[in-house]
Amino acid sequence: MRNRLAVVRTILLLGLLLLPLPVAASILKPVRFMLQWSHQAQFAGYYVALEKGFYREQGLDVTIVPGGPGLDASAYLNRGDVDFASLWLSTALMLPEQAQPLVNVAQIVNDSNMVLVTRREDNIESIADLANKKVSIWEGDFRAPYVAWLQSKNVTPRIFPQYYSVNLFLQRAVDACSAMDYNEVHMIFQTGIDLDELKLFSLRDYGFGFPEDGVYATAETVRQDPQRAIAFRAATLAGWRYAADHPEEALDIVMQYVEKDNVPTNRPHMKWMLANILDSVMPDQQSEWIFGVLSRQDYERTVRVLRTQGMLKHVPGYEEFIGGGLIDVP
Repeated sequence: MRNRLAVVRTILLLGLLLLPLPVAASILKPVRFMLQWSHQAQFAGYYVALEKGFYREQGLDVTIVPGGPGLDASAYLNRGDVDFASLWLSTALMLPEQAQPLVNVAQIVNDSNMVLVTRREDNIESIADLANKKVSIWEGDFRAPYVAWLQSKNVTPRIFPQYYSVNLFLQRAVDACSAMDYNEVHMIFQTGIDLDELKLFSLRDYGFGFPEDGVYATAETVRQDPQRAIAFRAATLAGWRYAADHPEEALDIVMQYVEKDNVPTNRPHMKWMLANILDSVMPDQQSEWIFGVLSRQDYERTVRVLRTQGMLKHVPGYEEFIGGGLIDVP
C-alpha cells in the first residue's frame, strides 16, 4: 500500500512540474524603455512602476535602459532598438526630417526647470546685462530653448559649450551657465556656494519654459500595438503617483539604481532632485496643465517659439502628435 501511495505521489509531483507557467506570466509583452540620461531621481516614477509591479499588472515585461553621454535616446528609438523613450518635447519636435515621426504617449514633466545661473556679486540684474558676457550653454537639443530666449531679446553673449558639469562656472571661467533647477543648482550648492549668492533666470518666466520629459514612441510602434502604448502610459503614471505619495520609498528605489550603476551622486542630491521634479510632474490647484497630458496650448506655444527662431520647418498637428486618437487622453 505504501509503495502504491509513493508511486501516486511521484506521478502527481511530475504532473505539477510539467504544468505550464501561469498564463499571466506567459503573455507579458516585452518592452524596452530608454531614459535620456543616467539613472537619477529625475526618472523615479519609472523605477517605482517597475519595482512595485505596475508594469506587470498591465501585462508588460519592462526593461529600463539608461542613457548618458554619447547615448542618444531618440536615435535608439528611431532605429527600433527601444520601444519607448524619455525625451524632451523640443527634442521630439526637432528630430531630423528623415527620422520616423514620434508620438507623445505621456507628458511627464509639464513645467520647465531650465534656468541660467549667475552670481549676485556680478550684478547681472536683467537678461540685457548678459550682452558680451561669457555664458556656457549645453550643446544638442537642450541648447534650443536658451538660444531662442536670447535671440528673442536681441542679446548676444559670448557662448561657450557646456558639457556634463558646471565646472566652468565654478572656476569663474564663465559668468553664467545653464542649469536645471532640480539638478545643477543643487550641485553648485553642494560645492559650498549658498543659494542666496546666486541669481537665477528662469526661462519659464520669459515664456520659454517648454514642457520637458515625455514618453515617446514612433507612430508606427503605436499603430502596430496601441494597447501596449496605453498600458505603458497607465503603469508609468501609476508609478509617478506612487512616488509622489511615498517619496522616501521612491528615493530608496532610486538609490538602488544609482548605486548599482555607480552613478557619481549622493542621497541628499537625489532627495532634492526628487522633491523638485515632482513639483513639475504633479499639478497643484494653480497649475494650468493636467497630469500626464501635453496640452494643446503648450504644444502650440513651443512650436511657435521654435519656428519663429528658425529651428523648426515641418511639424505635425497636435492631434497627430499625441497619437491621432489611438491613445486616450483626457
